[in-house]
Amino acid sequence: MTMELWLEQEEEADRETFEMTFMIPIENGHGVKNAEADSQRTLYPYVTGTSVVAIKYKDGILMASDMGGSYGSTLRYKNIERMKAIGKHSLLGASGEISDFQEILRYLDELMLNDNMWDDGNSLGPKEVHNYLTRVMYNRRNKFNPLWNTLVLGGVKNGEKYLGMVSMIGVSFEDNHVATGFGNHLARPILRDEWREDLSFEEGVKLLEKCMRVLLYRDRSAINKLQIAKMTEEGVTVSEPYSLKTFWDFKAFTNPTVGAEGSW
Repeated sequence: MTMELWLEQEEEADRETFEMTFMIPIENGHGVKNAEADSQRTLYPYVTGTSVVAIKYKDGILMASDMGGSYGSTLRYKNIERMKAIGKHSLLGASGEISDFQEILRYLDELMLNDNMWDDGNSLGPKEVHNYLTRVMYNRRNKFNPLWNTLVLGGVKNGEKYLGMVSMIGVSFEDNHVATGFGNHLARPILRDEWREDLSFEEGVKLLEKCMRVLLYRDRSAINKLQIAKMTEEGVTVSEPYSLKTFWDFKAFTNPTVGAEGSW
């Protein structure tokens, strides 16, 4: 075998190896670049937070979330804050991928900085921020590059209370009470029965704690370490982390396989 022929065979082998690694073969024998080879999007959520529950009350907005961060099914982190003040009038809570939530907070920091630079005496209210987040989430969804979060946005401006939610595909709505994740299934029925417009602060906190206790019992990703945030005309106050009193001696908890013979 001549040196030239050997070099040609080596080059052909290298080319085939490259195409197998970075190209996807198609019918005409050519290839297209592997979509995942240089992708920057969230292909799968890694560290996630669970439910956020929020309600309107007499003086503003109350929001609750725990501080757990799950790495897959492992409760890896127990000190993650998932509620943040946005500007002067808004409060944001998020469930889902924590790194995507951090990216959303960077977007909002830029939005607020740009708003403040006008220095015209006006500031973005919760409705404007909610609309902005809806457009961001829908835009990223259309690029097949979603931000893997469900967002709750509440606030008070000029005496008007506002509360809304945005899903990871840009579906949004307003309501008097909202919840994400498991809370949308387990907390909303409680809120429909017990929420009323003239709730005091103490009554609102008690209602949120009831919802979070149910989620703690039923959601494997929930932890007994939560915060409650209050949004009024004066601004945002977020409580120190604390735990709820729980009761685990219910019959269904002590012997969960009764009536389920034959199951694992």
